[in-house]
Amino acid sequence: MIITKEKDIKNILGYLEGENRIFIIGCGECSTTCKTGGEADIKRVKELLEKEGKVVTGYAIPSAPCVAAKVKLELAKNRKIIESSDSILVLACGLGIQSVKDNLRFDKKVHVGCDTVFMGAVDGAGTFLEKCTACGDCVLELTGLICPITRCSKSLLNGPCGGQDKGKCEVDKTRDCAWILIYNELKKQNKLHLLKKIKAPKDHSKSTRPHQHTV
Repeated sequence: MIITKEKDIKNILGYLEGENRIFIIGCGECSTTCKTGGEADIKRVKELLEKEGKVVTGYAIPSAPCVAAKVKLELAKNRKIIESSDSILVLACGLGIQSVKDNLRFDKKVHVGCDTVFMGAVDGAGTFLEKCTACGDCVLELTGLICPITRCSKSLLNGPCGGQDKGKCEVDKTRDCAWILIYNELKKQNKLHLLKKIKAPKDHSKSTRPHQHTV
C-alpha cells in the first residue's frame, strides 16, 4: 500500500489560484484506506474549497488511478464535466496523480492534493508501517522476513551495529533494533545458521530510478 497524507488546504488553494471550477479525482484503494482520497475525504475537501469561493463541478473515484485502464474509464465518463472545469485536483499518491495527467486525452491542468509518504502495511490497530523499500534485491529469505534495509536505521546487511541497548536502536530509542528482531525470528524458525551467510554489498544499480518492467 502507498501511504499518503493530505496537503494543507492553504497549499492546495495556492495551486488553484485563478481557477474557480474544480473537478476532483480520488483513489478507491490506498488513499481511501489512508483517508486522503475516498468519498468522505473528497466531500471534506469540497466543502473547504467551496468556503473559499471555488465551485467543485464533480468528482470521480477510480478504484486504482495508477492503473491506466481504470483512470481512462473515469476520465471518459466525466469528460464533459472535466472539460467545463478549470482544472483537476487529484487526491491520490504520486503514481495516481501522474497517471491522471498521462491518460488525459485533452488539455487540462492537473493539481496535487496529497503528499506520497512511503510504501507500507497496515497492522491490526490501523497503524501504517513502512516495511519495504523496494530495493530490487530482496534479502527477506535470509532475515526471517524482516527487512534490514528498511527497518534498520543504518540499513545494515550483516548483523547489528553494536549500538543497540536492551533491544532498542541507538539512533531512535523508541524503535526496536531490526537485527534483534531478525535474530529472534530466525531462532524461532531454527534458522540461526543463516546469520553466518555473509551478504554482499548492496547492488544499488537494481534500485536505480526510474524503473521500467514489462509483464
